[in-house]
Amino acid sequence: MTSAGIVESPVAEGIVVTGVRRSFGSVHAVQDVTLHARPGAVTGLVGPNGSGKTTLLLMLASLLAPDAGEIRLDGVDPIADPHAARARTGWMPDALGAWGTLTARETLVMTGRLYGLTKTDAAARAEVLLREVGLVPLADAPARVFSRGQKQRLGLARALVHDPRILLLDEPASGLDPQARVELRVLLRRMAVEGRTILVSSHILSELEEVVDDAVFLVEGRSVDADRVAAASARTRPWRLRIAGDAAGAEAAAANSVAWIADVLGRDPETITVDRRDLLVPFASESEAAAALRTLVSADVPVVEFAAAQGSLERTFLDLGTTSDEAQRTKPVGDSGTDGETA
Repeated sequence: MTSAGIVESPVAEGIVVTGVRRSFGSVHAVQDVTLHARPGAVTGLVGPNGSGKTTLLLMLASLLAPDAGEIRLDGVDPIADPHAARARTGWMPDALGAWGTLTARETLVMTGRLYGLTKTDAAARAEVLLREVGLVPLADAPARVFSRGQKQRLGLARALVHDPRILLLDEPASGLDPQARVELRVLLRRMAVEGRTILVSSHILSELEEVVDDAVFLVEGRSVDADRVAAASARTRPWRLRIAGDAAGAEAAAANSVAWIADVLGRDPETITVDRRDLLVPFASESEAAAALRTLVSADVPVVEFAAAQGSLERTFLDLGTTSDEAQRTKPVGDSGTDGETA
């Protein structure tokens, strides 16, 4: 996975954002965002609450105009030509905002008609999408009775009605059951293979990790430059080590094995912590972790689980957040950088 945070040269296709800013009065929701989400890839939009993600997505969907900077969607300026931008963009907000009295089928047909499809084509497209998102059993149920997860499925289908080349998805997995999340990942990967540009904002980093090719990190309304992302992602992270033993006494056994494992690995026992049945051992890289695993196996340690305790996105996200907190603490008095946007 690579960072998609900085545009190094002009790119005609996909989503290109350069120096975009947006404020609401004295609240600077998006202060300086530059990114490129490329066609044929799923790009994750990652950041804490208030980092500007939703405001940025609204600008990409041509629902808000930026105060400064440029946005291009496959080369189209959504401010100068919103009709052309919306024709190639599918927008799925965090909340569906559906017509409660319309059925799922009626919602999709109506949306298709609004995008210029004939009645026959809109009906045919609705049937395809109802199958695609698993809503056939609820096709004739009014949207007001849908659960959160069902509304998310309908929202995704609605974003796909006009077969867009660019997809903007805000928390698409929210409320979905485990099976539906797997199906969503498969669908997004298939659409990326078809050459679409997909930008996904989500707080479920473990889910995002399994589907994205690139990631854009926002901190305090600003996109994080590639060097800072690379530095954060390269920092030491913990690996989860579980040793075979009786489950009933696993926690005590894990605590008692700290000194043993530290001796085998030749490190200070204080660097190893206990998390229930597991030991958390920090390593600076995957190659260092692999070497440690070889050492453990060679020493006849009965290892039954050995894996990174954090995904790459989560580790980078947490490290960037820590850096941001430290920067805030060292800011000179009177230096403000408030971001009041709720992601």
